[in-house]
Amino acid sequence: MQKTPLILDLKGNSLDDGPGIRTVVFFKGCPLSCVWCHNPESKKATPEISFEKSECVGCNTCIEICPENALDRKNPFFIDRSRCTLCAACVENCPSGALSMVGQAMSIEDIVAMAVKDKPFYKNSNGGVTLSGGEPTLHMDFLSDLLKHLKAEGIHTLVETCGFFEFEQFEKKIMPYINTIYYDIKIYDPDTHKQFCGVRNDRILKNFSKLNAISAENGFELLPRTPLIPNITATEKNLTEIADFLNTQGVQQTRLLAYNPLWHEKNDKIGNQNSFQNNKEMTTWIPKEQLETYRAIFTEKGIHTG
Repeated sequence: MQKTPLILDLKGNSLDDGPGIRTVVFFKGCPLSCVWCHNPESKKATPEISFEKSECVGCNTCIEICPENALDRKNPFFIDRSRCTLCAACVENCPSGALSMVGQAMSIEDIVAMAVKDKPFYKNSNGGVTLSGGEPTLHMDFLSDLLKHLKAEGIHTLVETCGFFEFEQFEKKIMPYINTIYYDIKIYDPDTHKQFCGVRNDRILKNFSKLNAISAENGFELLPRTPLIPNITATEKNLTEIADFLNTQGVQQTRLLAYNPLWHEKNDKIGNQNSFQNNKEMTTWIPKEQLETYRAIFTEKGIHTG
């Protein structure tokens, strides 16, 4: 794993990734491989080239300049990723911006400098900086140093995590500098979790239990979250099992994340095959009445879903 991680995006003025107005830093790379990933371009820790078909003007400059002959309009994804060496000649010479490099190296100083510009907005809205991904804890040392600098600036810090990390490292390097943790609990059954997310969830559940037990004493907020994915996470069995688990932990607050079907388009841009492309339920929003049914599973156990 490279020492300096790639940053997928740095988004300011966000109202959806924590309290108040926030700057969100999206890290590239994740130890999970969820089949429905809403940010599929964040899975790999290495650079990728994205092709936005709707922006292409058909000039063929990229095809002519590619030294590996990796571009072909007969290819449904345009780029043959097995031939592409990421030389970026196509990106640099694309007049319309249809081709772009996904992931860039940013120093801690540059990230902090951009965040500091918005401190007045954080102060007025009780906002701050959210570190997301991908999975930010995949880059533990870099994340620790970044959090340390943000804390020195008096900025509220929030980490969004899948929970698949070494607890001792997290406790030592991250916990002293964190205000809030958004913690994903996607699937309760470990075998089903491995089927749809690539790994078993034993470590994820154990880490949550440890964090939950010490959160009040250590002064950070811990909020579990579950994305609602049709027929995968959004089933009565899975949500009931998660609710029972949270109940045993004494948890009284959680969040259910409404399904967003727009991730399908992102897969096309980076050349990923998508087995759910023609699945009607996976390409539409979950009806509001269904969301209420899911919330009821938790509220009946005294767990508020916000």
